[in-house]
Amino acid sequence: MEIPPYPDFRSAAFLRQHLRDTMAFYAPVATDASGGQYHFFLDDGTVYNAHSRHLVSATRFVVTHAMLYRTTGEARYQAGMRHALTFLRTAFLDPATGGYAWLIDWQDGRTTVQDATRHCYGMAFVMLAYARAYAAGVPEARDWLAEAFETAEQHFWQPSAGLYADEASPDWRLTSYRGQNANMHACEAMISAFRATGERRYIERAEQLAQGICQRQAALSTRALAPAAEDWVWEHFHADWSVDWDYNRHDRSNIFRPWGYQIGHQTEWAKLLLQLDALRPADWHLPCAQRLFDTAVERGWDAEHGGLYYGMAPDGSICDDGKYHWVQAESMAAAAVLAVRTGDARYWQWYDRIWTYCWTHFVDHEHGAWFRILHRDNRNTTHEKSNAGKVDYHNMGACYDVLGALGLGAEKGWPAASRPDDVSSPHRNHPVQQERKHGSRFADPGATGADGGLAACAA
Repeated sequence: MEIPPYPDFRSAAFLRQHLRDTMAFYAPVATDASGGQYHFFLDDGTVYNAHSRHLVSATRFVVTHAMLYRTTGEARYQAGMRHALTFLRTAFLDPATGGYAWLIDWQDGRTTVQDATRHCYGMAFVMLAYARAYAAGVPEARDWLAEAFETAEQHFWQPSAGLYADEASPDWRLTSYRGQNANMHACEAMISAFRATGERRYIERAEQLAQGICQRQAALSTRALAPAAEDWVWEHFHADWSVDWDYNRHDRSNIFRPWGYQIGHQTEWAKLLLQLDALRPADWHLPCAQRLFDTAVERGWDAEHGGLYYGMAPDGSICDDGKYHWVQAESMAAAAVLAVRTGDARYWQWYDRIWTYCWTHFVDHEHGAWFRILHRDNRNTTHEKSNAGKVDYHNMGACYDVLGALGLGAEKGWPAASRPDDVSSPHRNHPVQQERKHGSRFADPGATGADGGLAACAA
C-alpha cells in the first residue's frame, strides 16, 4: 500500500476531509434498506455478516452520522443518522422494561434477540446517541435521552458508590461485576447530554463519575500493589468496588473487558477530564489529566516500532503488545486537547507523532477507514476492518474532538485555549522531518533526559 505524503494533521481542512473519507468507506455499503446498518466489514468493505447486529455498533452509527452532519451540514448524513436511530428504537429497545438488547439477529425485517443482557456500557452509548441526535436536529431525541438516563439511574446507579453497576439480567437483576469502562463512557454521554440540553443533572453526574473513577478508584492502585501504575485507572472491580486483580487475567485482549491497565483508557480519561472541566471547572481536572496522559505515553509508547501498546500489567510489563486503533485515536485527541488547554508544545509533538504513526500504519489508503488491530511490528493480519462496536467511531470522534478543541467544531463547551495563534504543523517541523534529522523515527518527542525519555519504558 502506497502511503500518501503527510498532511498537516492540525489543519481543520484535513480533519474535516478525513472525517468524510473515513465515512466514505461505510457509505456505499453500510445501509440496510430493511433497517439500520450492517455492522461487520472486511478490509475491502465486504459485509461478512449481514444479520448480526450489536448494540454498540448501532448506537455508534448514530453518533458518527451526527458528527458528519454537524461538521458538513449535508442532509445525507442526517438521513443516515435518522435511519440508525429508528433501528435502535425498533430493533433493540424493549419498551416493556426500558432495556436494550446487547445482540440481535435481523432478518426479513424482524428482530430475534440473541443476547438480552443489560449492559451499562451499552446504555451509555444509547444516551450518547440520543444526545448527539438531539444536538443534530432531532427534537424527540431529548425525551429519549431522558428516558434512557432515568432507566440507567433506576437500575444501574449505586448511590453509595457514586458509580454505575455494569451488568444485569433482562429483568434487571445485577451481577457482581463492576467496571470502570461503562462509567467512563457514561461520563462521556453525560458531557454530551449537558452540551445538548443544558440540564445540570447531566454534568453533575459526569463530575461524580469522574471523581469516582479517577480519584477514589484510581487511588486503589497503590505503589505497593501497582508499582508502575500508581493512581492509574484499573478496569475491574468486585461488587463492593474493591479491586479484582484476577478478572479476565487470561483474556488480555477481550474487546470490552481486557485484563491489565489499558493505556488508551488513561489517555481517554485525560481527554474527558478536560472536556468536563470546560463545562464544570474543578481544580483537580487538569493535573489529573496531565498525569494520566504523561505517564501513559511514557510507559506505553513502543520506541522500536511506534504506536501505543494495548495493555500493561501492574508491574509495568506489557501484557498485550498489540496496537489497537482506538488507543491511538483517543491518545491523539487527548494530546490535542491538552495542547490547547496548556499551551505546552510537547503535547502538539505527541499529537503529530501519533498521527504520523497512524497515517503510516492504521489508515487504509487503498480501501478507506482504519485498520482495527495491528501486531506489535505493525502487520495487519485480522482482515476485519470493523467487527462488533468499531465502525470507526473512535478515529472519527478524535477528528471531531480536535476540531472542537481548536474552536472549529459544532459543539459548545470546549477547553479554553491557551496556545499560540498558529497551531499549524509547518513542513519543516513535521515529525517525519524531525525523525530524519534526529535518527529515530519513533523516539519520544518530549524526552528531556532520564525522567522524560522512553528508554525506561517497558517494551
